[in-house]
Amino acid sequence: MQDLGSGKTNERPVRLGGALVTIVEPHQGHEVAYNRWYERDHFYAGCMIGAWNISGARFVATKDLKALRYPADSPVIADPTSGSYLALYWVLAGGFGQWMQWGSQQVKWLHEHDRMFTERDHVHTLMYKFRTEYEEPDGVPVELALDHRSPYVVVVIGEPAAGTSLDDVDAWFRDQPLLGVVGAELTAIPLPTDAAEGVRADRAENRFCQLWFVDDDLPTTWPDTFADLGRCFADANLGELVLVAPFRATVPGTDTHTDQLW
Repeated sequence: MQDLGSGKTNERPVRLGGALVTIVEPHQGHEVAYNRWYERDHFYAGCMIGAWNISGARFVATKDLKALRYPADSPVIADPTSGSYLALYWVLAGGFGQWMQWGSQQVKWLHEHDRMFTERDHVHTLMYKFRTEYEEPDGVPVELALDHRSPYVVVVIGEPAAGTSLDDVDAWFRDQPLLGVVGAELTAIPLPTDAAEGVRADRAENRFCQLWFVDDDLPTTWPDTFADLGRCFADANLGELVLVAPFRATVPGTDTHTDQLW
């Protein structure tokens, strides 16, 4: 049954179960080739053709957006000029385990058939379980966040303080002005033991990851939204935000932004 005037259904039959979040740095001089390989091959062959995959989207951190990142000594992206490309994939609830198994085998197959790209480094690659969403009552459902095609996304990774639960974190964020048209909160799960060679997983066990999809002009609104988020979170004695990093949407089929990474 659908509520009149709403984009939602009472039962939400299609539900987000988890996500793959991968931040990668192409080697300088290979950024155009990397961008073309990823969007024209790996984006599909590595994830999108798999069963249970709902959607995917790519984003890029240009030099001006990298300048907004904090903290400068982030344990997630140690070099603030690195981590230029972000890819996100949504996985249907109930099929996450099978999707992970398929993904491991598929990447092995791609290696064996010379379909990989060596001139790049994984900066942060993790599988995440979906935990909760932040949205307007009649806003964009989290399941549609990638298809909504927001021009910006902000990755927020935090570590709760001792004695602070994720419920406490959720409650605090819900008391703040909504930071985007929709936000997704995720919790990390271990990568498979047979994960692809070169994938560097984040080993911290207590971190949460939030993805805030922003339709406004982010550089303009940054000072009033995300710039002080880390300080406010720490002042509330909830813990520490170990990465706040904005990205802008790529323009598929073009080399747009490849000359603005560094």
